[in-house]
Amino acid sequence: MEYGILGPVRVRDGATEIVLDGAKQRTVLAALLLAEGSVVADTGLSWFLWGGRPPATLSAQLYNHVSRVRRALGPEAGIVRRAHGYEMRTGTAFVDLLEFRELAGRGKVALAEGKYREASDLLRGALVLWRGPALAGVSEHLAGAEGPPLEEARTTVLAGRIEADLALGRHPRLLPELTRLVSRHPLHERFRAQLMTALYRCDRQGEALAVYDRGRHLLARELGVEPGPLLRGVHRAILTADPRLYEPLSPVDALDALDERRRDPT
Repeated sequence: MEYGILGPVRVRDGATEIVLDGAKQRTVLAALLLAEGSVVADTGLSWFLWGGRPPATLSAQLYNHVSRVRRALGPEAGIVRRAHGYEMRTGTAFVDLLEFRELAGRGKVALAEGKYREASDLLRGALVLWRGPALAGVSEHLAGAEGPPLEEARTTVLAGRIEADLALGRHPRLLPELTRLVSRHPLHERFRAQLMTALYRCDRQGEALAVYDRGRHLLARELGVEPGPLLRGVHRAILTADPRLYEPLSPVDALDALDERRRDPT
């Protein structure tokens, strides 16, 4: 059995897709999968299904929706009633969220240890699991509560994969991707710093500085703030032609090194 919530919520039994009837059944399944084996209280399921306006027959309708999900999935579903809630045991089934977190965790460790090729492969494998915006097809209440944290995790993994690829000297092929990311996430300083680093390594120093200036003006106009330490550190490194911008270091690592130099000039 395979369960997927990193995109449209879906279930597969081998090559057969199991159809869940409507958003409420998809919401129940997704909420139980997100709990990763913990009990989802009736109150939580109620909010995910109906928001602040639950039906008068709440208990009966909850039971009905859970029963329909259990019936659709068959005996392998492992959905059990607990005191004031429900629990789902997936056993050996494949759950894309769990696989994503496993690969992302291993990739983060590899990146921290300087194993850049391994980190790139692991983080890329985690990102491949995404089929679109997470939790597509569930209620607006569940999507609004749980969708943003999942998307933030995806963005963090993507930034880590780019750091690994920068460390591997893949800056030329990263330029189109980073340009798109900065356009889509103009306030995301990490992507902007990575784009500046890639441009600088491609002997496009002027464009790298222009990317910084656009970000600085945008932050001032939209938020009334100056760039954070990451952007300022990469900007300073470009202005001083710091050779470590060519080394297999992420922008964050490069900033740390520069900060250490300032604290201890010897």
